[in-house]
Amino acid sequence: MQVVTGLGVTDFSTTWQQRVWRWALRRQAGPARPKPGRNLAARWMVFALGASLFCPATPGAQAFDASLSTAGNDALKGTLSAASNVLRLDEEGVSDASEIIAAVQADYRALLGALYRAGYYGPEISIRVDGREGADLPLIALPSTVDKVEIRITPGPQFVFGQTQIAPRAKDTVLPPEFAPGETARAPVVGAAKDEAIDAWRAQGHAKAALARQSITADHRARRLDVALTLDPGPAVTFGKLRFEGETAVRADRLWRIGNLPEGRSFDPAALDLVSRRLLATGSFRSVSLSEADVLNEDGSLDIIVSLADEKPRRFGFGAEISSLDGISLSAYWLHRNITGAADRLRIDGEIGGISGTSGEDYRLALAYRRPATVTRKTTLIFGAEIARLDEPDFFAETAEVTLGFEVEASARSDVTAAIGYRYSNVEDDLGPRRFRHIIFPITGTRDTRDDRLNPTVGSYLEGEIMPFIGTQGSASGTRLSFDGRGYLGIGEDDRLVIAARLQLGSIMGAGITEVPPDMLFYSGGGGTVRGQPYQSLGVDLGGIDTGGASFLGLSTELRGRITDKIQLVGFYDLGGISADEVPGQNAAWHAGAGLGLRYETGVGPIRFDIAAPVSGGTGDGVQIYLGIGQAF
Repeated sequence: MQVVTGLGVTDFSTTWQQRVWRWALRRQAGPARPKPGRNLAARWMVFALGASLFCPATPGAQAFDASLSTAGNDALKGTLSAASNVLRLDEEGVSDASEIIAAVQADYRALLGALYRAGYYGPEISIRVDGREGADLPLIALPSTVDKVEIRITPGPQFVFGQTQIAPRAKDTVLPPEFAPGETARAPVVGAAKDEAIDAWRAQGHAKAALARQSITADHRARRLDVALTLDPGPAVTFGKLRFEGETAVRADRLWRIGNLPEGRSFDPAALDLVSRRLLATGSFRSVSLSEADVLNEDGSLDIIVSLADEKPRRFGFGAEISSLDGISLSAYWLHRNITGAADRLRIDGEIGGISGTSGEDYRLALAYRRPATVTRKTTLIFGAEIARLDEPDFFAETAEVTLGFEVEASARSDVTAAIGYRYSNVEDDLGPRRFRHIIFPITGTRDTRDDRLNPTVGSYLEGEIMPFIGTQGSASGTRLSFDGRGYLGIGEDDRLVIAARLQLGSIMGAGITEVPPDMLFYSGGGGTVRGQPYQSLGVDLGGIDTGGASFLGLSTELRGRITDKIQLVGFYDLGGISADEVPGQNAAWHAGAGLGLRYETGVGPIRFDIAAPVSGGTGDGVQIYLGIGQAF
């Protein structure tokens, strides 16, 4: 029986970047094994050509049978089965002989690569086609039909790392813990160690660090793989200029200012991520791709090439959410990008809520304008205006607000916004008709480390706001505080189980409940706070006068389990407390709700369906249903 073994493969490729190896396998000891034919890639191409010339498809041919047997464990057999092209064709019911034989030839390399990735460097592979070794089939007389393909694999011993050396190393280089003597010698670990070592040099300004030499030796008697990699750090370089490619309607001077590459400073890969994030954050570009110039400039600087593709200048969208008690909420927006060629944008939002709900209908119309890199390269000019009509269970209000301010890039994932504005409220509630006029100073900070804003599995989102307000024409002054913190933890393979938690806090300081517009006070209940409880059903009772509270404390938890690639089952519990005191949770009235939900993943985020019921508190009874797009938080 002729077999193909791993010992004869001496050259898989020429580049490490393609994750293929040029092996210098030196046989130091051990029994002789038959060697494979050389240059399997070329051999496969010749076989495929011969198959197509001499083995035309046979009408009515029956699907073949394929099997794989190995002396390895079940996990290894599963890995090999997944790598086999022949087994895939068998599952698909393919009967064409030329296609089957081409898959046989490809399997020698595919299975050998899978074994190397698992740490087996002395395998024997036999693939028999109707009793004949696939590697021995003559090119000019290939069979016209294939009935049976048998794959037999003897993996041999699993190797461990012996010598593991990478030099020179940059300061603070951290290699994978699996790349150490005595650990299983899986091929991808070597590539990962090489990448980490090069990335450490790049983080210290050596942009052209690369692999210079490598020595990888398999000792079959000792079942050991020795690895010695030599790096060339190259010179320490500085940033040169940004060079832009592609057609874009954004002016060149604005591109340089927004990208804000620190020219003349030491090269740092993290700075490139910031340049890409700043350009994408403008919303003007469909794609932003950064690459490094092949050659350094004469002064040792490195230019960065940015390839841009513009988004369509205008866009509109819509959303909808349905609650069995709160009714239907419809929203839409219109967006205009790059209005003046400065990567600025204008967005208009409209929303109607409470349709067919237990309270009246709410209306909102808002306008927002953003201009990046204004005043400084890290500040974005923001202008906002909003009018609203709120028909809530405890009050009716007509409000208008206008603000002007700046958003500052505090770090790669953090922003701070400060603005000044004017706010007007015309209110009618249990206290009678009232009017409020305030000059407001909202200051907001956000930090977002989520892996996906629409469907996060790891990371966190933190947002806090301090809004001092100064009353005019008899309105009271004070400060409104709010905080929203969300955390996510993925568990298991591919984060199939996700634990999500949310903490909400709010407080009014320096002004009494009756001195503040009710839409600035705090309520609990509904989809944004406590599911299973009616919308804004929990407030405070001031001797027969129902109104919002001076503080709010909300806690929410979800356990999200992925059933399929598209479907997720969710269990959740929400708790909310409202108090007339400034301190959240102090002397508070509480209510809670819990339920189950389903998520169906789409291209625009998961579709959410939740069923919830009250758990505690006297604000509601019965089941509530919520339907929307995106996770609840």
